[in-house]
Amino acid sequence: MCLAVPGRIIKIENDSKHAIVDFGGSRRKVNIMLIPEVKVGDYVLVHAGFAIQKLRAKDAEEIIEDLKRIMHAFLGDVS
Repeated sequence: MCLAVPGRIIKIENDSKHAIVDFGGSRRKVNIMLIPEVKVGDYVLVHAGFAIQKLRAKDAEEIIEDLKRIMHAFLGDVS
């Protein structure tokens, strides 16, 4: 089973192949070659360092809330 995580693009690198993506405060460099039409502010689904799908903001926010609920159920309060 694979897990892909939603994040928001905050910067596109000069090479246009990579972006800095924010995952709730944690920022990572992500390869965006599979969906080159993305822009700053877009939400993307990331798996293994690659943005694999663009998400609507509403969908991404729902997924993020679901993941928070799952984490809370397994780990308790992690704030």
